[in-house]
Amino acid sequence: MQFPHQRREVTMSKTYLNPSALFPSQQYGFSQGVATVGKATVYVSGQVGWNAAQQITNPTDLGAQTRRALENLEIAVRAAGGNRTDIVSVRLYIVGDHINNAQAVREALLGFFPAEHLPTSPWIGISALASKDFLIEIEAVAALE
Repeated sequence: MQFPHQRREVTMSKTYLNPSALFPSQQYGFSQGVATVGKATVYVSGQVGWNAAQQITNPTDLGAQTRRALENLEIAVRAAGGNRTDIVSVRLYIVGDHINNAQAVREALLGFFPAEHLPTSPWIGISALASKDFLIEIEAVAALE
């Protein structure tokens, strides 16, 4: 794919779009856009800080819940034959004032995704999730190669 006037990193079937006319989002853990051509698209339901036994990672630690939710996304993508670098978009739902704790979420995203494979990512502040213990829920779209 050709996208003129773009800073971009191309990997097989994914082009990471970060136009110089937009702010440099990579420092926050996401790309401005990702164009894909792949074999399959996987839509992953929102994941939270639960393990398989429905035990919460830590009911007061946004960073720990974010890391667990990202790990859960990867488990779901692996079930379809992919891995974390196939995730091209994540949507984050963050409860209450925790939306202002961007550092914990940013560090989790930067620690999980390789710098050259940062997905797109809106962060949405909400009043509540399905459990009072959930601080964040993350859904994803993956493009398998």
